[in-house]
Amino acid sequence: MKGEKKAKDSDKKAKADEKTKVKKPKEKKLKPKPEALPVEERNAAEVMKANAAEPAEPAPAKKPKAKDEAAEALKAETRAFRERLIAQQQMIREAKLPVIVLVEGWAAAGKGSLINDLISQIDPRFYNVVSPVVLPQAEERYPFLYQYAAAIPENGKIMFYDSGWMEGAIRKYLHRDITREQYRSAIRSVNEFERQLRDGGYIVLKLFLDISEKEQRKRLASLHGNYETEWRVTEDDLWQHREYRAFRETYTDFMEKTGRVIPWHVLDGTNRRSSAHDALKLLTDSVDEALRNGRYNGAPFKEKFPLIPMQKLSEVDLSPSVTDEEYRKELKKLQKRLSELHNVVYRKKIPVVLCYEGWDAAGKGGNIRRIAGPLDPRGVDVMPIASPEPHELNRHFLWRFWTRLPRSGHFCIFDRTWYGRVMVERLEGFCTENDWKRAFNEINEFERQLTDWGAVVLKFWIHIDQDTQLARFTDRQNTPEKQWKLTEEDWRNREKWPLYEAAIDEMLEKTSTENAPWFIIESNDKKYARLKTLRILIDALEKACDTSRVL
Repeated sequence: MKGEKKAKDSDKKAKADEKTKVKKPKEKKLKPKPEALPVEERNAAEVMKANAAEPAEPAPAKKPKAKDEAAEALKAETRAFRERLIAQQQMIREAKLPVIVLVEGWAAAGKGSLINDLISQIDPRFYNVVSPVVLPQAEERYPFLYQYAAAIPENGKIMFYDSGWMEGAIRKYLHRDITREQYRSAIRSVNEFERQLRDGGYIVLKLFLDISEKEQRKRLASLHGNYETEWRVTEDDLWQHREYRAFRETYTDFMEKTGRVIPWHVLDGTNRRSSAHDALKLLTDSVDEALRNGRYNGAPFKEKFPLIPMQKLSEVDLSPSVTDEEYRKELKKLQKRLSELHNVVYRKKIPVVLCYEGWDAAGKGGNIRRIAGPLDPRGVDVMPIASPEPHELNRHFLWRFWTRLPRSGHFCIFDRTWYGRVMVERLEGFCTENDWKRAFNEINEFERQLTDWGAVVLKFWIHIDQDTQLARFTDRQNTPEKQWKLTEEDWRNREKWPLYEAAIDEMLEKTSTENAPWFIIESNDKKYARLKTLRILIDALEKACDTSRVL
């Protein structure tokens, strides 16, 4: 009886086990990822698309011993790269190589941690970290590239950008702060900016830290759920996560369109150790290549710009003049109108950039005074440009002009400009032939970026003949209170008049664009020159105030 009972109990237990037994699910076939490439060979767009795809089947788990060995090997390589970077830092200084490391990526992808890993062992006196701010377009007072261009490093130093021009352009575009046309303009400006840096000898490394939507959600939740770290999660970060797919598509598009001049490198943001390893390898390899090949000096090239035909200086009639009575009456009327327009310019936030070049003693200073006089002094800056200081020589030649640009609604008057590159620096041998030949195109691009921003850009060549210059030099020499205006350099430049005239003719021919035209101002009669300049400026401002595209 007892045996029968045990058999029945055993049968019941077997049936219960059969009911509760979990069936093995059908194996799901997953789409395989593209074959992985070494970090230096991976195309940014391909990696982004691959990371967005459905995940591949997990690889067989490594045995603990093999896993530990791989981790130790990664650590050893990373230490070797750090030591290599420490040694390279002194070489960078000696070779006067400027280095830019741009770290872009998703919110919570670990950009700050990656930068910390890169700088942890190098001398803090010779690097900087900058975190540009993305402002709403309505609050933006400077051109799109202003804060990025202003932060470029001196020769021999490294600048790390914690996000930069990619994030600036994409966030504004997806926030609908800028139109598609403005977004495309920003992409063009980025390509121009990066090429100018590369051709000027900068090492530029562009990194993108990539994480999945699921990983970002987990990290943002972790940060936001901690009282000590919740401040690190912004409304923009949460908005980016909600719009993850739109951001991924736009990031990919941006990298495709801006990766031709300087390539993008996509790093796996889910693994801090491997991303630090890969970034250190890319950085040290880039520096080694530059040290081996020498500082890069890009060849000149020509881009098509809509140019305005210009007279040669020798063909200009310098006889126009005005009477004293006509001058006084017209000057008062024109200055009153300019003062009225300044109010409109400020209200509509139209930036105004006036560029003065001309012969020594041509009357630039007096001309500038008649422009600046009727303007509200709080809304105008006059920038006298002399020979570059050492910290300016150690950067791209346009840097010292980027940093002097006006805010929207303000005037900036440059007494001498970036055109020194294709005149005095060219003729006195202060730059290479490639440098000044390349500058024609770089200047046209720079000025187009200003007018794309909404600026009125006018350029005045104040023109006199040699006899008038000699008479004014003599007057200065014989008048004690004017002697400070005359230098030995003025006399030397006078001896090179034919060389300068040829260079100026080429400058006017190649850089008088429809968006930033040159005006030759006949200044044998200074009073005539002042009235003509005022009329040109007032006409341009009236047109801008009627058709302003600036918010």
